[in-house]
Amino acid sequence: MTVRRCAAALAAATAVLGGVAPAAFADGTPSPAAVPPGLYGTKDPQYDGVFRQSLAFLAQEKTGVRPAGQAVTWLTGQQCESGAFTAFRADPAKPCDPKAMLDTNATSAAVQALVALGGHDDAVKKGTGWLKSVQNDDGGWAYNPGSKSDANSTAIVIGALAAAGEKPAEVKSAKGGKSPFDGLLAFALPCDDPSGGGAFAYQGDLKTGKLYANADATAAAVTGSLGKGLTATAGPADAKGTACEKATTPEQAAHNGAAYLARTLAPTGFLKSAMPGAESQPDFGNTADAVVALAADGLSQQAKASADWLAKNATAWAKESGPAAYAQLIFAADATGADPTNFGGVNLVDSLNATGPRATATSSAPADASKPKSSSEKNDGISVWWIVGVGLVAGIGVGFLISGRKKNQQL
Repeated sequence: MTVRRCAAALAAATAVLGGVAPAAFADGTPSPAAVPPGLYGTKDPQYDGVFRQSLAFLAQEKTGVRPAGQAVTWLTGQQCESGAFTAFRADPAKPCDPKAMLDTNATSAAVQALVALGGHDDAVKKGTGWLKSVQNDDGGWAYNPGSKSDANSTAIVIGALAAAGEKPAEVKSAKGGKSPFDGLLAFALPCDDPSGGGAFAYQGDLKTGKLYANADATAAAVTGSLGKGLTATAGPADAKGTACEKATTPEQAAHNGAAYLARTLAPTGFLKSAMPGAESQPDFGNTADAVVALAADGLSQQAKASADWLAKNATAWAKESGPAAYAQLIFAADATGADPTNFGGVNLVDSLNATGPRATATSSAPADASKPKSSSEKNDGISVWWIVGVGLVAGIGVGFLISGRKKNQQL
């Protein structure tokens, strides 16, 4: 899954790096003193409100749960007149600030969620129209329009276009006539690349343009190259296994990326991340994304092995992190045929629903999936690494995502 990492973690990153946290993904308004009614999670939504709400809805749709009308109204009220979404609007009654940092990742997640909910055709059409209007000449997208394209943003936009019934391959840039798949292929590393053959880079190095393997970007780009979105399901078996081949098509690049993830995951079952100066540790969110990517490509055995690891180790992380994390685990469970109501002994569906307004169980939902919100739940499960931007690490040649699709960085 190409989940954008929670920009709320920027505050933590700033504390570690000694910088000043920019309001890069907000609408310019102060952070709220309290979480608005209807929003899932309990933490400050300034940098991830729309994203975590969208992931919650997508996970609920997967598990037969209908969110409360209040929650849906909150999300639809966040859309700007242009069709775009920012990360969070504190006062939806006011028009979007012309200086607001519009957000392709939040917009793409919201479009996918609104499609899943049904009945929001106008909002979906406006959202996809805005996304197409900010496509870069290379066929890809940046997190914020006007910046360089990156693999993660390009992939999540592909998912939104596909969910909305568009044909991504036919969405061409106004100048150059490049497709989103052209944009993604530009980030694919050849099989003999020493930093990780077959992987995708987030972006080229800012100084040299060189590509460096990035597992988070790879997981996103695999699903995007397959024309799938955040809730990608298992694909046909990939008979090529983990062999890398010269990639000239999106499908070949997706296979290579999945093979890279499988090889990286094989020793431990999980991907790693680390704060500067800290010991590397398991990256639960990125591992969940990789599981979805492996399953989507058809490497089901490798996907299941890491899903089993998540079931044994990731539920405490999700409890601390909240709706986005629960959603990621639900996506991983769904893609591998695991039971989200008994994932490592935890009912992910109930746990997710408890982070927001009372939801309604449909006929296919667990019987107790609509229990009320618990005050102990916290939101967003997204790592600092999705926030620590390209500018902070360009000197060492690492393509970190500057956005907030969260989200747990693996180098």
